[in-house]
Amino acid sequence: MQLLSPEPGARSVRRLLAELIEFENVNRYLIEKITAIGVRYDFGEGHELLGRRLRDVTLKQGRLYELMRGGRGLLLDQTGRLSVAGWADRVDHVVDVSEELDAPAVLLRPDGHVAWVGEDQHDLLDRLARWFGPAAG
Repeated sequence: MQLLSPEPGARSVRRLLAELIEFENVNRYLIEKITAIGVRYDFGEGHELLGRRLRDVTLKQGRLYELMRGGRGLLLDQTGRLSVAGWADRVDHVVDVSEELDAPAVLLRPDGHVAWVGEDQHDLLDRLARWFGPAAG
């Protein structure tokens, strides 16, 4: 509400904010605050993405959030060597790459938060069971 004031101080702050938004890092920071992408849940020790909501990265096949519209878990596998067999009824497996993602693979919960980062299939199976229940049949 302060920024809407016609007072000179508020006008100056609005001009400054308009200039700052032009910087990509400032713009990203503000978007992360507004969308809660900056929130990090405590999922334990590990990769810096663990517990954070992954932003809508560009993939060769399109955008990440387009692939998540089904409301399911998603394994974004940049290695092409992993499997979600046993959880395919709850977790989508996407083999694709993103120049914006510095991780071999990420397991995302339906809300977009990173539940696992890595490339070890055995470790992935443990995380799939933790977040998505026991393997089917």
